[in-house]
Amino acid sequence: MSSGVAILGAGIFAKEAHLPALAALGAAAPALKAVYSRSQASAHDLADAAVISLSLSVPPGIYHDIQEESTNLDALFARQDIDTVVIALPITLQPSIILRALAAGKHVLSEKPVAPDVAGGLELIKTYNEQYKPKGLIWRVAENFEAEPGYRAAAQAIAAGRIGEVICFRTVVYNYIDKNSKWYKTPWRTVPDYQGGFLLDGGVHTIAALRIILPHALTHLTSFASLHKDYLAPHDTIHAIVRAGPVITGTAELTFAAPTETRPKADSFVFTGTKGWLTINQVGSVLRVHIHTNEKTEVLEEPVCGVQAELGAFFAAVRKESGALAIGEPLEALRDVGFIQAALRSAGQLVDLTELVPSAL
Repeated sequence: MSSGVAILGAGIFAKEAHLPALAALGAAAPALKAVYSRSQASAHDLADAAVISLSLSVPPGIYHDIQEESTNLDALFARQDIDTVVIALPITLQPSIILRALAAGKHVLSEKPVAPDVAGGLELIKTYNEQYKPKGLIWRVAENFEAEPGYRAAAQAIAAGRIGEVICFRTVVYNYIDKNSKWYKTPWRTVPDYQGGFLLDGGVHTIAALRIILPHALTHLTSFASLHKDYLAPHDTIHAIVRAGPVITGTAELTFAAPTETRPKADSFVFTGTKGWLTINQVGSVLRVHIHTNEKTEVLEEPVCGVQAELGAFFAAVRKESGALAIGEPLEALRDVGFIQAALRSAGQLVDLTELVPSAL
């Protein structure tokens, strides 16, 4: 089979993130051979954008949901010159498309979250592990925060003991979403058919960052979820107290109901250790990491390029390259969903995250 990639889903992220990432990867990415959308018009729009972004001399094939068998999704999956697919479709639609792609013998990179809920995610992962992983097919979940060099640099600093033993942490997500937002105007986000709305769609990013930065896994939480803007139903805010490992405690404050576009002065992430502290903030297109001890203060800056990094790691894994960045494991991504699900449902009760998502399947 020739090396080629197809993008399934023609929304904002496919155009504004995936295409630029493929362009940046250049020869390290397979050629874009096809695009798919449920809408014929949006599929054409993505193909046109791809020609410009990737300087294509031959436009990608266009596939969509109409009656003609030659241009539907099954026809795309039947192409022998495509061995990988990148899926960026609505959250509740993705699991079925992932399985169809795997059944067609394609390697899959699917956008986060891995599934709408823990139960569905466990079933999806079980099917992959039993039916498709033994065939050598690779399925990874695209979580760009997990791949961001800035977050990975912070994780390395903490693992190296730069701030001593971690005592506690705090993370704050403060997002303003109004009805004019391009993200809100996406139809499947306007009336979500999945738990948490933006809290699931966007919140898993924050939990993924905590997952890779903290030296121990998140194990327990108690939380309250609430709704402050009716059009962001079912929930738009979470406040959680969290434990990681045997002794680390922290808080997670996530809201998409901020009253203004301007934000209060607060660090996005703060990790306090026995010898110092570490903070992380995004400043424009850079992630800035401050490491402070009594001896010195160090500032690390890394470009925001997680989508490029996750795509590159996926393609390298498909090529079986040694040393490929080991990210995107579906079960790890499900832990992020598990955190959000637990925070939405806790209502002040303690939830054991290790029981919700087991360590192995």
